[in-house]
Amino acid sequence: MDDKNAFQVAIQRSADDKCVLAATIVGTSIEWYDYLIYAQSAALIFGALFFAPAVRSDPDLGQIFSLATIGIAFLFRPLGAVLCGYLGDRFGRRAMLVITLMLIGSATGLIGLLPTYASIGIWAPILLSLLRILQGFSAGGEWGGAALLAVEHAPPSRRTSFGAFPQAGVPIGLLIATGAMLAVAASFDPDQLLAYGWRLPFLFSIVLTVAGWMIRRHVEESPVFKALQSRRVQSKAPLREVFKSHFRPILLSALICVGNSAAGYLFLAFTISYGQSVLHLPANQLLGCSIAACALWLVSTFASGWIGDRIGAARTLQLGYVLLALWAVPMWLLIDAGTVIHFLIALLVFAVPLGLSYGPQAAMLADLFPARVRYSRISIGYALGSILGGAFAPTIAQAIMVRYHHSFGVGLYITALALISLAAVTVAKSRRCQLGDPIQ
Repeated sequence: MDDKNAFQVAIQRSADDKCVLAATIVGTSIEWYDYLIYAQSAALIFGALFFAPAVRSDPDLGQIFSLATIGIAFLFRPLGAVLCGYLGDRFGRRAMLVITLMLIGSATGLIGLLPTYASIGIWAPILLSLLRILQGFSAGGEWGGAALLAVEHAPPSRRTSFGAFPQAGVPIGLLIATGAMLAVAASFDPDQLLAYGWRLPFLFSIVLTVAGWMIRRHVEESPVFKALQSRRVQSKAPLREVFKSHFRPILLSALICVGNSAAGYLFLAFTISYGQSVLHLPANQLLGCSIAACALWLVSTFASGWIGDRIGAARTLQLGYVLLALWAVPMWLLIDAGTVIHFLIALLVFAVPLGLSYGPQAAMLADLFPARVRYSRISIGYALGSILGGAFAPTIAQAIMVRYHHSFGVGLYITALALISLAAVTVAKSRRCQLGDPIQ
C-alpha cells in the first residue's frame, strides 16, 4: 500500500471511529438521561404523587416506597441482558442498540403522561412500576451493546479509552437530567411543579430519543461481529447454558461492578434527597452541587480511559476502588457538617473514584468472554452487578438512616462493597488468560 492510500485509509478509519464513539456516547447519554430522570424524580417528587397514602401515614415509609421503585427496574435488567444480548450475539450489536433506545425512550415519555394517585388511585403506582420495569429491561440490553461497539472498534492500544466513551454516558445523562430538574424547579413554584412541571423532563425524552435514533442508525457494525459473520460463527448456546458455560467470569463481572453501582446510585438518587430532607438545604443549591460533581465525574471517566491505556484497565479499576473505599466514610462526615460548601466538596472528591472505577469496566469485562457470546455474557454480568450494588442502594441507605439515625453506616456500606469489587478485579486480572479470548 502506497503512502497516499495508507493516508486515506487512516483518515477513513479516524472518521469511522469518531462516528462509532459519537453513537455510543450519544445513545448511552440518552438512555441514562431517561433512567436517571426517574431516579431523581423518585427521590424528590414521586412519593407525594404516586404513594400519597403512605406519605400521609408515615413520610419515611412513603419515601422508601418511592425509592424502591428505582430498584424494581434492576430486577428486570438481567432479562433484558439475556434476551437482547442473545439476539445481539446472533444478529449484531447495532440493531439491538436501536431497539433498546426506542424502548426506553417510549417508557420515559409515557411516564410523563401518567395520571397520579389522586386521579386513578392504586393504578398509578402500578402503571408507574410497569413503565419502570420496561426502562430496566431496555437498559439491561443497552450497556453491553454500546460497550462492545466501542471496544471492538478500538485499536489494541486504545481499548480502555474507547470503552470509556459509553461509560461517559452516565455522567452526561446525569448532567442533562439534573439540568432539566433544575430548570423546572426554577421555572415553577412547588404547587405547579407537583401539578404538571415534573412531566416536562420526561416528555423531553421523546426529542432526545429521536435524535439518538438518527445518529445510531448510521453507525457501522462491530468489526469483530463482521469477522464472526464472515466465518459464519454465531452464538448457538441456548439461554439455559448462559451460567453453565461461563459462570465464573459472569460472577466476577458482577462483583467488579457492584461497588461502583452502589456508590453511583447513592450519588444519583440518595445524596440530594438526604441533603434536602435531613439537612434541610435548598433543593436548587443541592442540584447545582450535583451538576458540578457530575462534570468532574465525566472528566475522571475520560481520564480513566487515558490512564487505562497506559497502565491497564484492571490497575485503573483497582486505583478507583481503593480511593472509593478510603473516601466513603469521611465523605458522609463532611456532608453532615450541614452546609452547601461541605456538601459540594464531599461530592467533588467522590466523583474522582467514581470515574476511575467506572470508565475501564467496558474494556475489562469485554476481555473476559469469547466474541461469539460476549454481548450476552457481559450484559448479564453488568446487570447482576447493578442489582447487587445499585438496585436498592438508596433504599438500603434510607433504611440505615431510619434505623441508626446516622450516615456513618452508609459510608461503611459503600466501603464494604468497594472492597468486594477490588478483590474481584484482582482475581479477574490474575485469571484473565483462562477466562476469555482477546478482543481482536
